[in-house]
Amino acid sequence: MIELPIEYSHKVASQVILISSLLSGFSITMIANLLIKEKESKIINLIFRMTIISASSFLITVFAMTNIVLKTTKGYPLKLISESLTFSSITGLTSFLIGLISLSILISLSGWSKSKKMGIFTTIIGILTFVLIIMNL
Repeated sequence: MIELPIEYSHKVASQVILISSLLSGFSITMIANLLIKEKESKIINLIFRMTIISASSFLITVFAMTNIVLKTTKGYPLKLISESLTFSSITGLTSFLIGLISLSILISLSGWSKSKKMGIFTTIIGILTFVLIIMNL
């Protein structure tokens, strides 16, 4: 595994915190909207599950990356050992990917609660979104 410079890890973690915070907020808003919706169906329940997974994953990412930012900030009182960042890096990046996957599934499923035509459209958009995000990581 390639060891990244501390300054670079700090900057990456800061950016991932920003992105994850925004996506987590979006997911939590979706949860609130689904909770007040009275309609219950298999597709709505699946969308609700994906929303919960997405929000939870992005929140885990925020805290894992915050740990990295704190440890890599100038003036951190303990001696920094790069191995101490490994768990937070793995946890943060894994949960970030899980969040992206579940958010893409959420986008893909959202149209199926309306109609078949809308479901096909949102599935195409969800898959395309996920592929383009992964290509740009």
